[in-house]
Amino acid sequence: MNAESHPWCQRFTSVPQSVGRARRAVRAVLLAHGVAPDTVDTVELVVSELAANAARHGRVPGRLFEVRIDLGEEGEDKEITVEVSDAGDARPALQRPTANAETGRGLVLVAALATAWGVRDRQIGKTVWARVSR
Repeated sequence: MNAESHPWCQRFTSVPQSVGRARRAVRAVLLAHGVAPDTVDTVELVVSELAANAARHGRVPGRLFEVRIDLGEEGEDKEITVEVSDAGDARPALQRPTANAETGRGLVLVAALATAWGVRDRQIGKTVWARVSR
């Protein structure tokens, strides 16, 4: 996953159980590439939140969601890019959940953990991305 390799990418069925599968797969890839454990934990949480949104809000019957990780270059001030793509039309937005709300905190967590995040349209659906500092 250096400049000469391709980013890691895997597709998952749009069901809640796939969120854990995505999280475990990303964790294994990051650890195999020597990413620091605290960064692995952060990326894993970002993937978990974005994958949960894809499985819940971006679900289209018969369509998968995709998780892509680009480790970028190693060293200080380098970032890992996380992308989760789904076929849904709804664009995510930051919520202001009440203290008792059971949902609505996913993107708040992503925004707090990432150096930047955003959404871009695809031919079908969208990609939500986030960058996490190494």
